[in-house]
Amino acid sequence: MNVVRKSLEESWGKMSLVEQMGNIGSEVGRAARAQGQKDESFSGATTRALELFDLTLRDRRWLGRLREIGRVREIFCDIVFGNQKYQTTLLDLEKYFMNFAIVARLQALK
Repeated sequence: MNVVRKSLEESWGKMSLVEQMGNIGSEVGRAARAQGQKDESFSGATTRALELFDLTLRDRRWLGRLREIGRVREIFCDIVFGNQKYQTTLLDLEKYFMNFAIVARLQALK
């Protein structure tokens, strides 16, 4: 997937893994809330989530975590594109990401 905003790529590289995953989770949550409603909202959220997944996968700092990041991207795609191989929902996936968002927030408060 092509990076839409070069400035995003630069700022993304300055974030920790928990911050990156928390931000991906925000888009997953937006997609969950838009699913079955306005197609453009759902499409926009899924496109942004995939862009953020891809930026995270390209971040060389996370070489040891690529399997996990890639798998959660695969699960996201499975949900969004309707295959349901993993039999899960965007709300389930949002719960997974919420843990990253909480840790990122706690770290920011230190």
